[in-house]
Amino acid sequence: MGSIVAENRKSLMLFSGRGFPELAKEIGEVLGVAPTPADAYDFANGEIFVRYKESVRGSDAFVVQSVTHGVNTWVMETLIMIDALKRGSAKRITVVLPFYPYSRQDKKHRGREPISGRLIADLLKTAGANRILTVDLHTAQIQGFFDGPVDHLFAMDVLAEEVERRYAGRPMTVVAPDSGRVRVAERWTDRLGGCPLAFIHKTRDPSKPNQVVANRVVGEVEGRVCLIVDDMIDTGGTITKAAEILKELGAAEIVVASTHALFSDPATERLKNSPISEVLVTNTLPLPPEKQLDKVTVLSIAPLLARAIREVFDDGSVTTLFGGLS
Repeated sequence: MGSIVAENRKSLMLFSGRGFPELAKEIGEVLGVAPTPADAYDFANGEIFVRYKESVRGSDAFVVQSVTHGVNTWVMETLIMIDALKRGSAKRITVVLPFYPYSRQDKKHRGREPISGRLIADLLKTAGANRILTVDLHTAQIQGFFDGPVDHLFAMDVLAEEVERRYAGRPMTVVAPDSGRVRVAERWTDRLGGCPLAFIHKTRDPSKPNQVVANRVVGEVEGRVCLIVDDMIDTGGTITKAAEILKELGAAEIVVASTHALFSDPATERLKNSPISEVLVTNTLPLPPEKQLDKVTVLSIAPLLARAIREVFDDGSVTTLFGGLS
């Protein structure tokens, strides 16, 4: 059976979208529960159909969906999965979105722009979601978009343990690729024992997405391992430009740690030709073979997500997983 039944007869059931079923399976292996089998397919005109093959009545349902490339398809599939669970009388529906879609559209930069991150939250709520569990939101304020509990997980410990293992004993500076990431970088400096912090002052043309002009570095980087930290790598423009500047200023080695590997073209080519020696990412999103590089290491987020799911199911504290940061 694809469920765990507690003494009080609560039943945990896991449901996988088609965006990245391997991650849901890995989470299930940690939990000891297999994703519930389902019929899911597209009609000829692109409409999506989902039907679960087991009863979901009274269950504590966890829908795992990685909203990867083809984002709109996976958003729609997630909404349909939630609706099927609600109409099947699931008791509570938690949507596990390792990467929250449309998170960069979290405010209006200019007039007549949408706040699409809020729209996604409204759609999830309308479909029947009671709770959201996600990893490293682009901005923390997105938690307030959803009318219900939002468990905001952090991948920093997963990535930092690997950084410490590989670069222990070497002088390191944590680098924020822009001023907006300084607060995240400060957490990293604390996590790595108080190493120095630097940031790159850059300008961005708001009318041209994914295009960045980097200006100057504030902080100590010469002769040091420079660890660039960011929440996502999309086209790779930000971090590769940052790496080039750090190299010019005498950085001994340049490493990147980022939670979400979107790797939209031409990210792979940019990373391959950059002075970056190592890129550490997690598997919140699938990384297809054609986008994999020798310098890219993918770390599993599944154990962290499984622990958080278990805490939610047991009515425990997700916050304790992060020392009170969540």
